[in-house]
Formats: sequence, C-alpha cells, structure tokens
Amino acid sequence: MSVTASTLIGLLPPAGTKFIIDYGLNGQPLPPAWLERLPSLANPKQLLLFTVIAVSVLSLLKIGVHVWGRWYATKITKQIQLDLRRRVFEHAVRLPLNRVQALRSGGVASILREDGGSVGELVFGMLFNPWRAVIQLVGSLAILAWVDWRLLLGGLVLLPTVFFTHRAWINGIRPQFRVIRKQRELIDASATEAFAGMRIVRAFSRQKREAARFTTENNLMARQELYAWCWMRVVEMVWEALIPIATAGLLFYGGWRVLDGHMTVGDLMMFLVYLLMLLEPLATLAQSATQFQNSLSGLDRVLDLLEEPREMLSTSASLYVDRRAVAGDIAFEHVTFTYPGTSIPALSDVSLKVTAGQTVALVGPSGAGKTTLSNLVARFYDPTSGRVTLDGRDLRDYDVESFRSLLGVVEQDVFLFDGTIAQNIGYARREASDSEIRAAAEAANATEFIDRMTDGLQTIIGERGVRLSGGQRQRLAIARAILADPKLLILDEATSNLDTDSERLIQQSLAKLMHGRTSFVIAHRLSTIANADLIVVVEHGRISQTGTHAQLMAEGGKYRTMVEQQIHMTLGGMTPAAPAETSPAPPSHVWSTATP
Repeated sequence: MSVTASTLIGLLPPAGTKFIIDYGLNGQPLPPAWLERLPSLANPKQLLLFTVIAVSVLSLLKIGVHVWGRWYATKITKQIQLDLRRRVFEHAVRLPLNRVQALRSGGVASILREDGGSVGELVFGMLFNPWRAVIQLVGSLAILAWVDWRLLLGGLVLLPTVFFTHRAWINGIRPQFRVIRKQRELIDASATEAFAGMRIVRAFSRQKREAARFTTENNLMARQELYAWCWMRVVEMVWEALIPIATAGLLFYGGWRVLDGHMTVGDLMMFLVYLLMLLEPLATLAQSATQFQNSLSGLDRVLDLLEEPREMLSTSASLYVDRRAVAGDIAFEHVTFTYPGTSIPALSDVSLKVTAGQTVALVGPSGAGKTTLSNLVARFYDPTSGRVTLDGRDLRDYDVESFRSLLGVVEQDVFLFDGTIAQNIGYARREASDSEIRAAAEAANATEFIDRMTDGLQTIIGERGVRLSGGQRQRLAIARAILADPKLLILDEATSNLDTDSERLIQQSLAKLMHGRTSFVIAHRLSTIANADLIVVVEHGRISQTGTHAQLMAEGGKYRTMVEQQIHMTLGGMTPAAPAETSPAPPSHVWSTATP
C-alpha cells in the first residue's frame, strides 16, 4: 500500500505543471467549480504560488510515505535473513559428521551469508522495487500520452543525472559497507572455526552455544546494515526532495518569466522532463529481474541443505542421561562399521567389554581402526551392524547430545578457539568459575607456562592456538577435559606433542584424570599405556589381542613385536657409537615402570 501510495503521489506534480501552463500562463479561465471554492485563484500569480506550494507538499508527503514503506520492507527482509541464517546454521551443525567434513569452509560461509541473505533480498526484490516501477511506468506513460508523446524523447536526458548521482551515493556509503564487510569477515571466521572444530563442539555438546554466538554476531551486522540503510536513505531523500523542489522553484521562476514576457512556453515545457523520470522504472525492472534470478539460486542452495537429514535425530522415546546414575560400562557387541561412501568395513565383528572405571589402551598400526572404535564410543557414528552399549543399553536409545555430555575428548590434533586461555578451558563447562578453571589448569600442569604470560589466563592465543607450542596446546586440551569432569574419557595420542619433561607431568595429571573413569587411550608410544587395565590390539579392523601389558608380553604376537621394535629403535638411537654392547630387549617387567 505504501509503495502504491507514494508512487501515485509522485505522479501528481506533472498534472500540477499542466494545470499552471493551461490555466495560469496561457490565461485560460479556471473551471467554475474551482473559482467558486477558491476565487483568489483567478489571479494568475496567486494560482502559480498555490500550485508550487501544493507540488512541494505532495513531494514531501510522497517521500515520507516512500521512506516508511522502504523501512518496513527492509526491516522484514533483515528479520527473514536473521531467522533463515540461524536455521541454516543450527541445521548444519547437526548434519552427520561425514557430511560436515565434506563441506568446504568457504562453501559453508557462502551458504550462511550470501545464500541465506539473498532469500531475504528475494522478498524485497520481488515485491517492492518491481511494483513501484510498474506503477511509475504506467503512470508516466499515461501522463506523457495525455500531454504530448514527443516528451518521451526528453527522457534520455535523465541518464547522465542518474549516473552521476548514483556514483555520489557509492562514494558516500563505501565506508559504511567496509564496516559491514569487516563484521561479515568475523562471522565467516567464527563459522569456519566452529565447523573446523566440530568434533570438539559435539564432544562437549556445544552446538546451541555456537548457534547463539553466530546469531549474536549476525545481530550486530544487521544493526550495522540498518545504519547504512538509514545513511543511504538520507542521501536518497535529499536527492528525491531536491529534484522536485528545485523543479517547482524553476517552474515558479519560469512561469513568472513567462508572465512577464521574458520566457516562452516552449522553454518551460523543456523543463518538465525532469519531473517525469520515465527511464527509472525501466532500469528498476531490469535490475529486479537480475536480482530475482540471483536470489532464486541462493534459495535453491539453502533448501538443498535444509533438506539433508540431521544426525541421529531424537524421538519421543529417546532417553536423557542422568550423570549420577551412569556407571560407565561400555560394550561392543559384534560391531561392524563402514564409513559412508566407502565399501570396505573399518571395523569387522568387534566384540569388547569394558568395565566402568577401566583404562583401555587401543594400540595397533595406523589405519587399523583405533580412532573408528573411539568414534563409536563418542557416538560420532552409529554401527552399521551390531551395537555399542552404555550400562547395557544401546547408545541409539539415548538422546545424542545428552549422551555426549558424559564425554571428555583430548585429541592429537588439538583444536583451540581464538580467544583467551580461560575461555578455551571453560569451553567444556560454561558456568565454571575462574577458580575452577585455574584448578583444571593446575591439574594439567598448564599453570607452569600460563603464569609466565603477561595476561595469564586472559592471554589471547590466536586462531587454533597458534601462539602456543604444541605441548602447551595439549595441556590446555587436557585441562578442558578435566574441567568437563567426564564419565567417559577418550585420549587420542594425548601426549604425542610433549617433550620428556612435559610428558612426565602430563602422565601424572592423566593418571588422576582417568582414575574412576572409563577411559579409552589411543597411543603409538607404548610407554604411555603400559599400565592400562586392558590393552586391545587392533589390526585390519579386528581385535587380534586383549590383555594386560604383562600378559601380552608373555603371550607374544603383534603387541610384543611392537614393543620390541620400539625398544630396539630407542636403544639403537641412544647408543650409536657402541652397537655391539647394546643389550637385548628387556623382559616385560621393565616396561611396567614406564608410567606412574
């Protein structure tokens, strides 16, 4: 309604101009009805003044109605964009892990920002600009046909005016757009970071928090865009006001000159082309058609993503974990698992029982299936066949996010977020106090380097912790797991990036952390798992040996071969000058002192 009203009001000034020329300048008498109501208009100069004032008022009214309609339409567009971007993000972080890993970081950012935003622009591009252009085009043609068809040729004069005016707009709003682009870059970085660390996000059930952070940053960008919109509308209001007001002034001046005999009516008619602006609706329609197709392509991509199924959807029958009631028994019952998109099973007919509180060491060559086994414990995937149970109940019976609240994960490739040390440790438990965060850091022996930093726990560590060493990042990850106080702990080469002294400190911390918790430890350095309650040797997706370190050393087989190979490599590297005096591989009891 506001679009139609403002466009129709904008078409009235040409009629007013015709009114002045016919009845004021050429001396034709006004219709009797007008003279009865406004007898003073019989004076041509009074008629001219009245018409100029009416044109100015109508122009200002048209601007007010138009700006209100644009504001309302823009506000709705931004609301649609915010809501759709939030829905796309919340859906994307709950896609199956293999699908998330297949998404390129830049592609995710493009879907969230460009495609999600273009759907909101689609509403604006479909309704506001085309409808206004159609009304203005039809009305302009009607007026031109009523007055003189030859005025159509004068529309070409508008092209330089429109071109140079739009160039002024672009130069004026460029700083505002730079601010918006900077905020958009921050949003892209946050979204890319969240997807790059999706295993950590899911392990600590932080999808909602990441979605909230993403929404907050988008709210800020929306406010910046609305500010830029207001700035643009101010420039546009000045432009739209100056042209009709200036034209009205020139009409007053030119008409006065005509009455005094200094200007011809033909000179005044040349001036009317600046009121009609016939070419604007044609350009608007062409631009809207292009924008419409572009927005539709973005809508297609958004709908394709939203149609993809989420991971492990909960049902009304799904159970929510009660931490106090969970013991921590984990069992694999004839589990076979094949990664999506592959045909070769990563695990084949795996059966394993782990008692609550046990530390289970997973060893074997790279690619044997150790990480896959731990992924099933964390329920990053569900088995292709068989089942994994917690305290005798299938993990598929639990709400997945509720189950993952029991997890603590420390990986070889530590993922840290761009923020402070305290924020990274506290990621495991949002409500943790500063004292609890520091206690976790002390338990992980991280205060040794934290206290040396100028800002301590408030030190900014950069994206993925680039300002820290590998060992320092590893200790922060362990502190994060300690703070989570998990029932189930997964350590994937947790000491791989540590030097000897740091590894000794971390082994002490890990011993405290694993006490009383069901722990799965993946390691290639066998000295880190020699004291595990149960050692599981995985080969080619199957369990080939289980037992304690002493049992497996006595039994022989793959485990003993791996131990002897590591001893030979270590001792051989330590005594290169006297290989003849190198001692043979020690018996199994020597390894029992490798860890506290």
